[in-house]
Amino acid sequence: TILGVCSGQNYAATGELLHGYAIKNGMDSSVPVGNAIITMYARCGDTEKASLAFRSMPLRDTISWTAMITAFSQNGDIDRARQCFDMMPERNVITWNSMLSTYIQHGFSEEGMKLYVLMRSKAVKPDWVTFATSIRACADLATIKLGTQVVSHVTKFGLSSDVSVANSIVTMYSRCGQIKEARKVFDSIHVKNLISWNAMMAAFAQNGLGNKAIETYEAMLRTECKPDHISYVAVLSGCSHMGLVVEGKHYFDSMTQVFGISPTNEHFACMVDLLGRAGLLNQAKNLIDGMPFKPNATVWGALLGACRIHHDSILAETAAKKLMELNVEDSGGYVLLANIYAESGELENVADMRKLMKVKGIRKSPGCSWIEVDNRVHVFTVDETSHPQINKVYVKLEEMMKKIEDTGRYVSIVSCAHRSQKYHSEKLAFAFGLLSLPPWMPIQVTKNLRVCNDCHLVIKLLSLVTSRELIMRDGFRFHHFKDGFCSCRDYW
Repeated sequence: TILGVCSGQNYAATGELLHGYAIKNGMDSSVPVGNAIITMYARCGDTEKASLAFRSMPLRDTISWTAMITAFSQNGDIDRARQCFDMMPERNVITWNSMLSTYIQHGFSEEGMKLYVLMRSKAVKPDWVTFATSIRACADLATIKLGTQVVSHVTKFGLSSDVSVANSIVTMYSRCGQIKEARKVFDSIHVKNLISWNAMMAAFAQNGLGNKAIETYEAMLRTECKPDHISYVAVLSGCSHMGLVVEGKHYFDSMTQVFGISPTNEHFACMVDLLGRAGLLNQAKNLIDGMPFKPNATVWGALLGACRIHHDSILAETAAKKLMELNVEDSGGYVLLANIYAESGELENVADMRKLMKVKGIRKSPGCSWIEVDNRVHVFTVDETSHPQINKVYVKLEEMMKKIEDTGRYVSIVSCAHRSQKYHSEKLAFAFGLLSLPPWMPIQVTKNLRVCNDCHLVIKLLSLVTSRELIMRDGFRFHHFKDGFCSCRDYW
């Protein structure tokens, strides 16, 4: 019990004294005491001493091994956590969950799903933690087929009614662009908790349904469930994506005035994005200037993005300078400012930005898009040449571009700055989808960066000439294209 309160660097010395006392009195041979010592060192950030205590134990139980896996995980040593897991003489569902959580928490969702498949092959009976964690991995990977398979396992083991599992399923469907399925699961939850409401609000916001996010927020209040800071990120994000300035200001003010929630950088970024997209750049800048703490890169990035939409290269320079000061190694600010200069015809400034990037050794993050077909993920980059069907993809894209140009809507609307961007990765991915998927099936593509104006227009018109539902998740939000229109209403 005393060892349990020794958490953090400030208690490391106290923990060591207690460890020494345990050794002196022969208590270290006790398995529960040994487990507590491992946990204590892990919480103090000393993996090596935790490992030494583990190796010194004459007897170990499953809790000992799990504690050691957790110790490595807490300190970011994923490889040693897996080595420890593989060395275990016996494993139970808690141990499997610990290793699964380790992968997911550190962004190794693909490895996490491989472990889940291995767990199922070993006939280990999963519990709600297993499913909540593995479904989160499917959400991170945006793999709808794998996600629906795991959901079927949830039903098989009778855990569909577990609220934590259901919350994960809502998020998974949302991140896969399946907003109707997310809503069905949400509605099926008999006793919703705050996480349930937040998940549904975030789902609506991410999919461009800001009004639905607000409706869900108001419905939550009627249940007397109080919002938290995550609730307001979802609501403000929904307002931003829909251009609901008045509503956004109202909810931003109510955070503090009604619920006593102090806004964070994330909330300010949502408001800057909302005001900036609406063309209220001065209000956005004034909001930043009045922040009670130092704005982070997300806040300045939101302002810079708004400057690009409204072609304000002067304010963009201010935002980019602040962004570069905060993110010396990040290419985002440099690239965005260069694009703003290009669209404003300031070609000399474009050249200067590229030179500056070269001098600082900063490279632009390459854009890539991927699509899942027959349980395989196909990745495309700009001007792709390595895909085995790339020649057919280019032929299909040219065929579609001819049909798009015949609509008369492409040449008259597209920005000249983007005429050279003929083979961006998302265009190739959608062309591959047209080749590979049946006509009745929606085509879903994920991109790591924000979709450019030209590609957005092309995909809108592609949905028109093919009569297909096209879904794209870019670096900022979901776009649902149908009959020549996008759910974002060209506001992204």
